[in-house]
Amino acid sequence: MPENPIVMEVENDPVIWADAATRQAMFERNWAWLESNAAEVYSHRGKFICIAGQELFVGDSVDDVLHAAMTAHPGDQGRFTRYIPAQNIPRIYAH
Repeated sequence: MPENPIVMEVENDPVIWADAATRQAMFERNWAWLESNAAEVYSHRGKFICIAGQELFVGDSVDDVLHAAMTAHPGDQGRFTRYIPAQNIPRIYAH
């Protein structure tokens, strides 16, 4: 079996850190929007959602929602997608 070594490096480039901080701030704004609009977002059962630019995009595939979100908000690097399960049932997450 081939080895897959894990390589960890320390990043000290301030440009990379600034870019990462910008993306994180965008993500946090989108996440805050999700939290304040959760009832609307989770009403789209059986659909994929993407939040970008503090706006909700809903579709039948992840490609659909990503395309719509990236077209509407091309500069938002803090977008995220999620599938809303068709049924609201308890789930167990473990690894």
